[in-house]
Amino acid sequence: MNRPSPISSFPSSPLGTSRLVGITLVLLLCVLAWDVSGLDLAAAQVFGTPAGFPWRWSKQLSFWLHDVPRIGSWFVLAACFASIRWPVSVLRQLDRVERTQLALSALAAVLAVSLMKSHSKTSCPWDLQVFGGIAHYVSHWAIGVADGGPGGCFPAGHASAAFAWFGGYFVFRHASPAVARRWLVVVLVMGSVFGIVQQMRGAHYMSHTLWTAWICWTVTFAIDAAVRFARRPAVRIAAKEAA
Repeated sequence: MNRPSPISSFPSSPLGTSRLVGITLVLLLCVLAWDVSGLDLAAAQVFGTPAGFPWRWSKQLSFWLHDVPRIGSWFVLAACFASIRWPVSVLRQLDRVERTQLALSALAAVLAVSLMKSHSKTSCPWDLQVFGGIAHYVSHWAIGVADGGPGGCFPAGHASAAFAWFGGYFVFRHASPAVARRWLVVVLVMGSVFGIVQQMRGAHYMSHTLWTAWICWTVTFAIDAAVRFARRPAVRIAAKEAA
């Protein structure tokens, strides 16, 4: 399959980058606005009761919308790494650098969320006293302040199984804008579904899902910017050869 030249594949588009930076900052303000609103606990009470979260014990919900997606995401990631050498389907539209970027950016996003969770003192909604647990509500902004529960709940790890794939939007926006848009919609829908399911089960607050989305977006965007910057010398050489 013929690919566009490096010049057309990696155009110099500071306006596009500026727009993405602007979008990233706007999204950050939106997430911060949710935090300031203090609606986390109120949203959790939509599904939680003093006896706990009834949906927490739904085996079908837990299996089909938690266990299966989590395991499936790791299989997709493994297949993505394999595709660096043996591309299939739509991934054939990407060159090897782009396929490598896609796999590594997804892994980096998951690891970033996991690292933050491992150091978090924020407990899950189902651990709160108001829902039958032992913890009291403490904002995740109260860094270092324990809430009396097990902690390790911020940000939302399950939602990262979808949001980590934001990297697909960034690589495909160079090779195939139409695929990039569809990819972005699928990731947003799946990530939102995973986040809502965890909200229903009492596993996370809404802010946890929103922050996971923003973290994954920012990590994959930063990697894309780094790759584009690193490939600029090749673009300049190609431009000279084409002149």
